[in-house]
Amino acid sequence: MRYLPLGQSDREEMLKDIGVSSVDDLFVDVPKSVLLDTPVDLPKTAGEMQVERSISAMARKNLGTSQAPSFLGGGAYRHHVPAAVDHLIQRGEFLTSYTPYQPEVSQGTLQYLFEFQTQVSMLTGMDVANASLYDGATATAEAVMMAARVTKRKKAVLSGGLHPHYRDVTLTQARFMDFAVESADVDVEGKEDLTALIDDKTACVVVQNPSFFGHVKDLTGLAETCHEKGVLLVVAFGEVVSLGAITPPGAMGADIVVGEGQSLGNAVNYGGPYLGLMACRQKFVRQMPGRLVGETTDVEGRRGWVLTLSTREQHIRREKATSNICTNSGLCALAFNMHLTMLGEVGFTKLAKINHAHASLLVDRLEEISGVELVNESFFNEFTLRLSKPATEVVDALVEKEILGGIPVSRLYPGDSDMADLLLVAATEVNTVEDMDALVNGLKEVL
Repeated sequence: MRYLPLGQSDREEMLKDIGVSSVDDLFVDVPKSVLLDTPVDLPKTAGEMQVERSISAMARKNLGTSQAPSFLGGGAYRHHVPAAVDHLIQRGEFLTSYTPYQPEVSQGTLQYLFEFQTQVSMLTGMDVANASLYDGATATAEAVMMAARVTKRKKAVLSGGLHPHYRDVTLTQARFMDFAVESADVDVEGKEDLTALIDDKTACVVVQNPSFFGHVKDLTGLAETCHEKGVLLVVAFGEVVSLGAITPPGAMGADIVVGEGQSLGNAVNYGGPYLGLMACRQKFVRQMPGRLVGETTDVEGRRGWVLTLSTREQHIRREKATSNICTNSGLCALAFNMHLTMLGEVGFTKLAKINHAHASLLVDRLEEISGVELVNESFFNEFTLRLSKPATEVVDALVEKEILGGIPVSRLYPGDSDMADLLLVAATEVNTVEDMDALVNGLKEVL
């Protein structure tokens, strides 16, 4: 049933069994200052059909990415997901399964996670990958804590090109873990030098490639500098499709690679669920959070899979656990696995090339518009524009024309007046020439 049909007598019976006299007694630990003194301003109970109509009416007020030309990015990208992915992940054995603690009944789940790990290792150019984390932001914070365990140091240097959400989650985690974080100045132009911020207390340097503003960099020199000083290089990415076109982080000297896997197999949802990817050098594997699935043989010599690493608070380690995150976004990992398997290596590389080609075509056309300036010297499928008007006003005007023109950078850097005229624009394989025409014409009118 969709709704629990409990009445007042049922509630009274449950409260009696718990040993309290009222529902309010369940919230005695919540400070009175944060409790509401009046009911929430919401409609009273209604039938299912009425609720569906009301919610649908609210939803129609939104302009979704599938309803209009969309150039939104910033860590959440619209790609074409084969219909087979959505169909297959809804099979009962995938949809309802949970943590594969018992390998004898979990071989299917363990196998796809093993294959998923293999895919992530190949994409990132790293030795080993785990069986996924929550999302790119929490994966970045986990990588910083992992670097601290490896180096026995308690300071991280964050690039000014790191996604603001990734930075903020890392800062929040560090605040409760007695860990120092030094954030570089915001790197809009893609020309920062982080070496001056590295000292003998630094555990890791965290950079994003492509950066939040779209810049693509060669990190080889930074990796060499980090390693000379005993510091780990953590490379993050927000768009996994970029790994089909640019040099993988492992080949540039990264020690830990983290990022967002939403682009493969998972539709754009504003808030998730998304998919955190993590990979590292083999020598650091014991400090890697989350699960690791390994290949083995059973007593009859047949190939099989087991959890070979799972040092989490769910087990006996408690405060010694490498992570307190209790899930691995398994269904999203399966969707990623299916989508990438359907593409294959050739298809994935071709997808990346199409993304870059579409972005390049769009840039060429946008640069011809008066009042539009390209900030980037390099990019994959996302870039930053400097406009002659505040970007929020421009985006709002484009929405009136049913065009999702991009993300005003100021929305992720509130209060920073230097960001007011910056617009983050992404183009993927789903953007047609007609979509680009709409954006170009719309910007001409608005500017």
